[in-house]
Amino acid sequence: MGNDAYQTLRVSRKDAVTHVTIDNPPINVLSVAVMTDLRRLLTTLAGDDTVRVIVFDSADPDFFLAHVDMTATPNALAGLMADLPDGVNVFQAVGEQLRRQPQVTIVKLAGKARGGGAEFVVAADMAFAATGTAGLGQIEALMGIVPGGGATQYLTERVGRNRALEIVLGADLMDAETAERYGWVNRAVPADQLDEFVNRLAGNIAALPDGVVAAAKHAIVPRDHSDGLARENAAWAGLVFRPATAQLMDAGLANDAQTRDGEQDLESLFRHLAG
Repeated sequence: MGNDAYQTLRVSRKDAVTHVTIDNPPINVLSVAVMTDLRRLLTTLAGDDTVRVIVFDSADPDFFLAHVDMTATPNALAGLMADLPDGVNVFQAVGEQLRRQPQVTIVKLAGKARGGGAEFVVAADMAFAATGTAGLGQIEALMGIVPGGGATQYLTERVGRNRALEIVLGADLMDAETAERYGWVNRAVPADQLDEFVNRLAGNIAALPDGVVAAAKHAIVPRDHSDGLARENAAWAGLVFRPATAQLMDAGLANDAQTRDGEQDLESLFRHLAG
């Protein structure tokens, strides 16, 4: 499986662990190209029973996945819409595929993940976040919408309804320690130990006796969120096409929302624009 098969991913393998590095400069937005590559990669790996663990990280130390690309158009998304599973939208399809992957999926979160990027993190089987550098946030409410890629369901399952409402409506960037305490990630790990910790865990899982990983994933199944995802999609679609939403997103782009400087404190930028 060569890297030339993907525009935005670097893929390597060591024993039964596949390492996937997201590389979509300048800030690793969750673009159409990234979603296309991720779905193709997950489909390919699902048929490879010699791979037991998939570890995701980022080529950018500051951003794991910034958020969904605000410049994506319906025409650009059309290719992804052609083969959607029943009952989910384009963005939910990525999370649902990740949640049902036969391999153990692990996110190594060194930088920030917002919006759709944070939804990818919570859809993985496990996530480990670097103290002092990692951050997670669902910023959609500040743009006049709600999450539309699974967060309302996945977060409620992970952290409970009260904290999910805090995350979605508070729209703050959460540090690694708080995310760990809430249950959004498995564990906060010192930044200089993150690589070693995740690599050791992935290697230990991959080295288990034959059949153990498959049996555990068969027994510990992801919850069926079909009804909730339909409600989420309806709530998101009812807001995303309003003129006020388009104005906020356009204003964000005009104020460098998808640049490195603008992304550092995106919450403050959109609070200012909304006010």
